[in-house]
Amino acid sequence: MRRRFLKFVLMAGAWTLSAGRGGARQRFKPLARKISALLLMKHSAFPYDGENPETGEIFLNVTDGERRGHKSPRGGVNWEDVAYSDRRSLLYLPSGFNLSRPAALVVYLHGNNATLERDVEGHQNVPEQLTQSGINAGLAAPQFAFDLRDSSPGNFWRKGYFTAWLAEVGAKMAKLHGEGAKASDFDKLPVILVAYSGGYFPAAWCLKSGGAGRRIVGVVLMDALYGDVEKFAAWIAAHHKTAFLFSAYSNASRKWNVQFQEMLSEMGVGFSLGLPGKLRPASITFAEVEGDIDHVEFMSQAWTSDPLRWVLERIAAFRR
Repeated sequence: MRRRFLKFVLMAGAWTLSAGRGGARQRFKPLARKISALLLMKHSAFPYDGENPETGEIFLNVTDGERRGHKSPRGGVNWEDVAYSDRRSLLYLPSGFNLSRPAALVVYLHGNNATLERDVEGHQNVPEQLTQSGINAGLAAPQFAFDLRDSSPGNFWRKGYFTAWLAEVGAKMAKLHGEGAKASDFDKLPVILVAYSGGYFPAAWCLKSGGAGRRIVGVVLMDALYGDVEKFAAWIAAHHKTAFLFSAYSNASRKWNVQFQEMLSEMGVGFSLGLPGKLRPASITFAEVEGDIDHVEFMSQAWTSDPLRWVLERIAAFRR
């Protein structure tokens, strides 16, 4: 028995062992069909009735009678009832997802001017890219500012809130999965945090104060570094031996990616340049996508078509 256990550890590695302890049970069968749902959540980015922790200013800083809004740094007022009231998250399990095998949870943080239906499910085709990658993982994507040029994290600014949202995701995914699945089968799955464009801002705060700790085994930035470089660097300093980071970028975010690389060099943390063959613990990779790249289409067409599928294919620890 001991020999079999040691063999499993050596072959599968630290992530696989963690996933197995977190939720894998031999009693589950692969899902016969995909499961997709847009669900109202108790924990959500918005509504948010608090401060911007970096400025100390109240987020909803404009009133018009009973109506409240946020004065945007880009000009104008964004009203809460229109822009900051959608409590939904997209939850998705691909056909063939198998809780009896090492599994993960991909968390996708969308960019500006986005909705879950039109952009995450539709134009960017994120669930289908995950399916086609063959990764044995569920997908969870919260709605941030609704169809608006705003990257505000909302409640994800709050300490430990990301962990609370993950717990609710696990409970709801267990219900969607059925077959006797429990929240405990999902709530310890390793997390791969994927941010596109303005999704960098909530991603930075999830890493800084979200409370998920070592549960986050990888960070993927898809043309998604426009500030808060020090938060990503601090996370890397603490986790670069056990987790991976991959940042693919066009000229739009080159400035901050170069700054990140310089910061890592000063910290004595090594990294690679170019597209990786595999994404595994302790790998930090930056890939500049040269040429006439359209930032708006980066999730659909970058160095390849369906680039998120390409990325997830290279995470060998979790395969269906």
